[in-house]
Amino acid sequence: MIEKHLDISTADGSMNSFVVYPEEHGPHPVVLFYMDAPGKREELHDMARRLASVGYYVVLPNLYYRKTREFVLERRDEAGMAAMFALMGHLTNALVVRDTQAMLRFVDAQPQADGSRVGAVGYCMSGPFVMAAAAAFPERIKAIASIHGANLVTDREDSAHLMAPRIRCESYFGCAETDKWAPKDIVDRLEAALVAAGTPHRIEWYPGAEHGFVFPLRAGIYEKASAERHWERLFDLFGRTLRGDKR
Repeated sequence: MIEKHLDISTADGSMNSFVVYPEEHGPHPVVLFYMDAPGKREELHDMARRLASVGYYVVLPNLYYRKTREFVLERRDEAGMAAMFALMGHLTNALVVRDTQAMLRFVDAQPQADGSRVGAVGYCMSGPFVMAAAAAFPERIKAIASIHGANLVTDREDSAHLMAPRIRCESYFGCAETDKWAPKDIVDRLEAALVAAGTPHRIEWYPGAEHGFVFPLRAGIYEKASAERHWERLFDLFGRTLRGDKR
């Protein structure tokens, strides 16, 4: 495996990113990995490595780069959570679309990456971001996955569910049974928008799981069986849409 820590030039500066891909048999399909709110950290690097190990060129950016190059939520106390929410609050779908454009430009210049085959996965706060990316670049992004995505439906004009008519690719939504950021009524509204738009999609509930269930270091929340199911779904989705694997 080849790993790199590098900066990707964007319209707003230099976005420090983790890139990982197999050493052989390239160029590889691309997976853009959008982080959750606690920050780009080694736990996510390990998840990116797992994706790369089955044949993908994975790009994991620090979406907080406009404010800080390094943030990891170390303690879930009042101060730590306030800092995290402040960083999360400055992001918008439009900003992340600009960052996505930069990532696409970056992978197009990499000989190890096949920029004609791009998928995206977003965790928690990034659930809406992968929808925004797919809506903005329907000719580029072939599949998206939102895993316990937060704020998928809001009252804002840029709410992700309103983008459904512009999303052409296959979309997967993995939803935790217990999730204050995406309760059933919100997911029902999302599903109604996807159905009305004719967006190819699958919404799957993870019984007994809580928001954040995929992260191995999330003490008391990580749920191995559900986490492994999410990996199975990602491998199937990206295998079919980016590599042409048969079921």
